[in-house]
Amino acid sequence: MLRLGIVCILIGAIVYTFRDEAGPILEELKKTTPGVLAGICAMTILYHVAEGMITTILAKKYNPYFTYQMGVTNAFFCSFYRVATLGGGAGVAAIVYLGEHGVGYSKSFGLYMLQYAFHKISIAIFSLFLLIVCRSYMYARFAAYQWLLAAGYVLTLVITLLLIFFCCSRQFHRRAFGFLDWLNAKQRGRMEASVGMLREQCHMLEEASREIMGDRLLVAGLIALSMIRNCFWYGIPYLVFRGSCEISLPQTMAVTSLAVMLAAVLPAPAGIGSTEFVFTALFSGIAGTALAGSASLLYRFGTFVVPFLIGMVIVIARRVRARRAERF
Repeated sequence: MLRLGIVCILIGAIVYTFRDEAGPILEELKKTTPGVLAGICAMTILYHVAEGMITTILAKKYNPYFTYQMGVTNAFFCSFYRVATLGGGAGVAAIVYLGEHGVGYSKSFGLYMLQYAFHKISIAIFSLFLLIVCRSYMYARFAAYQWLLAAGYVLTLVITLLLIFFCCSRQFHRRAFGFLDWLNAKQRGRMEASVGMLREQCHMLEEASREIMGDRLLVAGLIALSMIRNCFWYGIPYLVFRGSCEISLPQTMAVTSLAVMLAAVLPAPAGIGSTEFVFTALFSGIAGTALAGSASLLYRFGTFVVPFLIGMVIVIARRVRARRAERF
């Protein structure tokens, strides 16, 4: 209920902020051509193909028979549950799927957390790289917000470092559990079960991270592959803006990556609402509010609706196969 409440509040804020532009935004949406929609679908499929490759590389560390097809299927499978549960079920879905395909559940948890850490690192590096490449363009349009943008980068860096420490640092775990044990004692043991479960999960993370993080070349390759994967989603708005305003593909990806990074620090489940708000706000000064609002909705269509629908087909097919297996 809390997740749904946050989403409703953010959507309400978006509607109120851009209430005078609702008509023009809808008019821009009507102008969307089938070619643009096909391009958006292709970009999101390529994103999940790259995501599946990352999962496969990691999973093969624990199960050499894990196939690339399994990795891609897992990517869409998780996307379905990400939307269906407003972000909360994606990790559970990944652990279940990987566990069913030869990666132990304890290893699956560590694998998913490390993959998420690489994802956050790639977003920060990719955004900073494009900011440097397009520094003149970005400074000319967002100089007035430089301190706000800097705060967003710092907050993203802090979140990323905490995630890395949570995944890899045994010393971080010891200090964290020292505090939790003290807090549990103050609560007269009421947190015993929760602390015990968290301790077990952190132990799983340490085991997974030792095997993967020790290979620096592998880590660098996965982060680089994650950055390539990001290009497919960050390039979606360019399909909408092309021919309508003066903006290049690198400039589009620079602004989109900045919007995604800033939206990620807002407390919105799966980025619903926050991404649209920040995206429209940043692009409105470049393409106009109507076109920016239309592009934000099409971006959401490509990053949420399309993978959700493909994932739904996979979920239905799995359940049909499971029922057939039960009959025989």
